[in-house]
Amino acid sequence: MRPATRSVLAALVAALVVAPAAAADLGDETSLAERYAPVVRLVEQKEECGPGEPYEPIDVDALFDEPTVALRGPWNAFDLVKIGPTARDLAGLYEYHLDFPGNALDPGCSYERWGRRITEGTAPTVYGHVATDPKHPGKLALQYWLFYVYNDWNNLHEGDWEMVQLVFDAPDARAALSSKPVSIGYSQHEGAERADWGDDKLELVDERPVVYPAAGSHANFYEQALFVGSSGDEGVGCDDTRGPHVDLNPVVRTIPSETSVAQTAFPWIGFEGRWGELQDAFFNGPTGPNLKDQWAEPITWSETWRERSFAVPTGGILGTEATDFFCSAVAKGSTGLIRLVRDPVTTIIALATLLALVLFAAAKATWRPTAPLRVARRRTWGQILSAAGRMYVGRAPLFLGIGLLLLPVTAVTTVLQALLIGGLGLVGLDVDGESAGALALVVVLIGTTLTLFAFAFVQAATSCAVHRIDEGRPVDPVRAYRAAFEQIRPLLGASALASGVWLALTATGFLFPVAIWLAVRWALFAQAVELEGRTAVGALSRSAQLVRGRWFHVASLVGVGSVVTIVAGPLLGAVLILATSLPLALLNLVAGVIYAAAMPFVALTTTYVYFDARTRHELEPEEESDELPAELGTAPA
Repeated sequence: MRPATRSVLAALVAALVVAPAAAADLGDETSLAERYAPVVRLVEQKEECGPGEPYEPIDVDALFDEPTVALRGPWNAFDLVKIGPTARDLAGLYEYHLDFPGNALDPGCSYERWGRRITEGTAPTVYGHVATDPKHPGKLALQYWLFYVYNDWNNLHEGDWEMVQLVFDAPDARAALSSKPVSIGYSQHEGAERADWGDDKLELVDERPVVYPAAGSHANFYEQALFVGSSGDEGVGCDDTRGPHVDLNPVVRTIPSETSVAQTAFPWIGFEGRWGELQDAFFNGPTGPNLKDQWAEPITWSETWRERSFAVPTGGILGTEATDFFCSAVAKGSTGLIRLVRDPVTTIIALATLLALVLFAAAKATWRPTAPLRVARRRTWGQILSAAGRMYVGRAPLFLGIGLLLLPVTAVTTVLQALLIGGLGLVGLDVDGESAGALALVVVLIGTTLTLFAFAFVQAATSCAVHRIDEGRPVDPVRAYRAAFEQIRPLLGASALASGVWLALTATGFLFPVAIWLAVRWALFAQAVELEGRTAVGALSRSAQLVRGRWFHVASLVGVGSVVTIVAGPLLGAVLILATSLPLALLNLVAGVIYAAAMPFVALTTTYVYFDARTRHELEPEEESDELPAELGTAPA
């Protein structure tokens, strides 16, 4: 027999022996993948293009032979290779990319509608894959890969691959079928979070792990919450998995562990390009499963899993300012970066113009002399801010005390709002949308009134302190609040009137500018109550009188003071989130304390605005309204 003939016969014999073994292995792998198929608990989207999660994990075959999908590259977004590529067209390609219809940086509702159209008639799908790791013999990984057509998070991009991995102390799928997983990991951005099999945080339905993908990012979590991340592994920003939810029981398609068999059954698994539009930096489409570290070394990768994710506290004795600010700041920063990438010239010009205006205004403002005492005098815009700053720093214990004594009021306000929400049934009560909206309005109205009253109380105490200092009389935080409390009824009445009108106007939407206009006109009512003994209505009228003709001047000063006060605590808290691993509840507490301590600064600014406006009216009586006479004296403080 010729050598060539013997080689052919040997190959045939080997194929006859190996093929049944491979088929048996694939059968075991399929059985194992179907046994632990995850339950995907998506955030419910109640209306098209509305809030919630519009994207489901899809069967990627829906992308192939699809005339709205293009294959482009390599390296260049404009090099068109083929319209409607097949799965085999992708096999072995390097640095090419798929391009879906739509603009990744300006998605609108296009990807949602497109994804729904191409998957019509198909079921949500996950791809099971059994893998071993040469560095860890005797261990087995069972992976589930999920593909979403779009990632609608801080880093917008077409295509999104996520995964779940179970780890077994078993050499192969057959052995794993007769054992239990020892651990499990959920992918989250560039990292993953682990749990031991049987951990309390791991939810199971008939031995199947429940996965909570975050709305937009599809990062996988073990429970419903708002999670904060401050690194690449966790994702920088906030992931929201809070319900209501919709449970998906996706179809499992098993990718064989044998490479040649896998590439025959799923040719796209050999694609070494991007599953989405080519873009800059993290707006780029993702690579596929075969290019991820966990595909070839799943157990080694599992050693990098984190023990936990950090859920944002749903409440706190002083609120959640730091985490709320962090989530909002990252989202707005991402929006700004997206605009920079989309239209760099216009964005840079706009930012440069804004910076130039700020620098020009600061340079033109007259800051000296500061002269914080002899309060009843005219001051320029810059002198008001510098006088407030010098007064605060020069008597820091007094004004810190005024601010920190507000902490119990802030805590009571927070607790009352929480109790109102629970008591009114906004959580867990089955009411129609109109009733829920009315109840929410009641909570907002009461919460806003309480917050405005707390701020007015600080302003009254601060103005009393400044007045006593100017007269050379002794004052401390307790005396300042005691004097303010003597005017509690008009303070509370003016606060209630102002917040009620403000909410009524803002609720209409189109009257929001009027609400802002009135808020500035009434910005001095606390000083009018405390220093002039005005009634609730009289204080609002007096404030409007003092602001008349200087609305932008007052608005800019109150705005600067308010920004400093509102941002100081949350900004420091956000920095600490990025720089430390301190508990989020503690950071929220720190932010609340700093907010309370900084609040007297805006009260000082408003007080100096009041004295400046009042002095101008006293010196320019011809501009006074005959409705309210200009009185030189003040009520006893």
